[in-house]
Amino acid sequence: MANPTPPDLQIKPRQPGFDFPQPWSRHWHGGDAFKSHFFDAMSLLFPDGERFFIDSVRHYRDRVSDPQQLQQIRGFIGQEAHHSREHEHYSDALRASGYDLDYLERRLKGRLAFVRKHLPAKVQLAATVSVEHLTAIMADAILQNPDWMQGADPAMARLWRWHALEESEHKAVAFDLYQQVCGSVWLRRRAMLQSTLFFTLDTFKGLVHMLKRDGLLWNWRVWRDGLVWLWGSRGILRPLWRVYCDYFSRDFHPWQHDNLQVIEHYRREFDVPAEAS
Repeated sequence: MANPTPPDLQIKPRQPGFDFPQPWSRHWHGGDAFKSHFFDAMSLLFPDGERFFIDSVRHYRDRVSDPQQLQQIRGFIGQEAHHSREHEHYSDALRASGYDLDYLERRLKGRLAFVRKHLPAKVQLAATVSVEHLTAIMADAILQNPDWMQGADPAMARLWRWHALEESEHKAVAFDLYQQVCGSVWLRRRAMLQSTLFFTLDTFKGLVHMLKRDGLLWNWRVWRDGLVWLWGSRGILRPLWRVYCDYFSRDFHPWQHDNLQVIEHYRREFDVPAEAS
């Protein structure tokens, strides 16, 4: 397997603290409703999703004896717990702005409850591995392409950079554990197809709901410009297709996309010595 996880990789939770815009701006991403709600819709999936990821990894933690791997698992759990908390605050701001997050979260909560109750632990871990790849490739794109957040409220841009940094750092933790306790390529591929479908549908549902509440659902210019931003010739998602497909290779490993250099760059933003803060 190519490019395994760097043996000296340090994964540590950060609590930088975020002050969300006051007053809250519905269209915090440069006044663009589509861009803002694309990120909003993804955010509302994280609190429940990341708690699920933590549980799926924690279930197998007692099978790990390597001290470095255990340290990385602890770092993964800590980082995901902080992500869940901050995105809950994010959700509170969306709720206060009039968006029905209970409606939007209902399907996700029901699906996760079903998976926890009825599907084996290895299937739950495979689901975590697949979503971690989705978030990792988007996180890397945010870090590699600062223009993704051009014009955004500085506090919101900082929140997404922090989340992207830590997703990049721990992108292989669940994968390495999965390889150790299961390793089925077929199950990993199937989980990715299912996760991609549900992630896309849930994000689209949130985007539609928020645009509808804003009175912009049937504004064709909003959709035209938004879809060009996502999938046009310079769309933000187009370059991700190749790295997404790499996941289906039998010998795939997350660190074959080595982005340690950009991780180190953004660590300088968030790993500020206490005396300098």
